[in-house]
Amino acid sequence: PITLSADPTQYDYLAAEKLEAIQVDSGNLDALIRECSRLSVRYDIAGITGFAGSDESVSATVGKLCQHFDLPGPDPISIERCCDKYTQRQLLAEADVPMPAYRLAANATEVQSFAAEVGLPVVLKPAIGSGSIGVRLCRNVEEVAEHTNHLLGGDPTQSSPILVEEFAQGPYYCTHIMGNEVIGIAAADFSPPPHFVFHQCICPAPLSDDEHRRIADLSLRCLRALDLGWGPTNIELRWTKRGPVVIEVNPRLSGGPLSVQLAYGIDLISEHIKLVIGDEWNLRRRHSNVAAWRALLPDRDGILDWIDGDGRA
Repeated sequence: PITLSADPTQYDYLAAEKLEAIQVDSGNLDALIRECSRLSVRYDIAGITGFAGSDESVSATVGKLCQHFDLPGPDPISIERCCDKYTQRQLLAEADVPMPAYRLAANATEVQSFAAEVGLPVVLKPAIGSGSIGVRLCRNVEEVAEHTNHLLGGDPTQSSPILVEEFAQGPYYCTHIMGNEVIGIAAADFSPPPHFVFHQCICPAPLSDDEHRRIADLSLRCLRALDLGWGPTNIELRWTKRGPVVIEVNPRLSGGPLSVQLAYGIDLISEHIKLVIGDEWNLRRRHSNVAAWRALLPDRDGILDWIDGDGRA
């Protein structure tokens, strides 16, 4: 592997494993094309992909590079539509996919108005972004104003697209998909609000056959609505009083493919790489186990000075 990055030094393992890394502006498509063209003089480029769990804009850039060099890759237009959370919501709505109520606000005044219209509590999030950055549950008018000010950089006169969404209450599920095949469905919990930090996860989720079928069917409807179906996708849902509703569709691997590997013996990263380089993947389950993880999150603000042995942890 050869890594192209704006700052390769942020990845310690590159130096530790003596892997080749090239510094290049990864947000500049022309610069990436020039660098790949230079590499293609020395090597046959087998495939191009982004980091697992990286933000969707990387996947869109990868798709454009793959098209330029005639390599297997995702459709960048479909990926870019998913990157814009409001556009994604509109396309899903046109396909009658159940979702929380939502509005797109351009400024602080519209955020306040739409929050009242949708009904508190609401979730505020940037219309473009990833990794739950800037996503917060606002339970009253004061929290709405405070977080809006944060998203606008402290300037209420600024104009920046903010999604105002109904807080869909109920158990959280994540569907892991490769191509058009549902590999598994995991269940997860969050730390206490207002932020959505994952606390624990179990794969497969403890679902009845009917619940599993409904979530899987809804997930595949999302793929069709968004014209996805190449490579990995993970879809986040909540099971509400209305049944499953879609929170977000991410056209990439999730940040935790290890759970799927432990549960089913399917290494999603390796199978993705096979697809990227034009090989045939194998999504057959090797076994059927239950995998679970838990993050130890602090219950107060502070600075961690030391940990005295794993027994206490």
